[in-house]
Amino acid sequence: QVQLVESGGGLVQPGGSLRLSCAASGSIFSMYNMGWYRQAPGKQRELVAAITSGGSTNYADSVKGRFTISRDNAKNMVYLQMNSLKPEDTAVYYCNAMIGVVAGLENNYWGQGTQVTVSS
Repeated sequence: QVQLVESGGGLVQPGGSLRLSCAASGSIFSMYNMGWYRQAPGKQRELVAAITSGGSTNYADSVKGRFTISRDNAKNMVYLQMNSLKPEDTAVYYCNAMIGVVAGLENNYWGQGTQVTVSS
């Protein structure tokens, strides 16, 4: 059984910063691509940032230059540093990871989500 648990969400004023963390636990053989998605009320879930096992990153245009994704492979964790936050960043943020549970078998996992609210 593999679980992803996010932390670090909350209420922040416009221009502020938050750091989200996601910890993967359970029967993990290997970690592949990891990422952060978000879903605002009435909108579809969208990719915010992704990172490969080798450290290559990809960002949504709306967060480029403000958000930074990173990972710690030794700890099975992925992070999202969010700076210069805007009200339109308000959403539930979900951690996503492709995880190998045994050699040759990978599954896609989601965390439960953490709320980020940007408001004055």
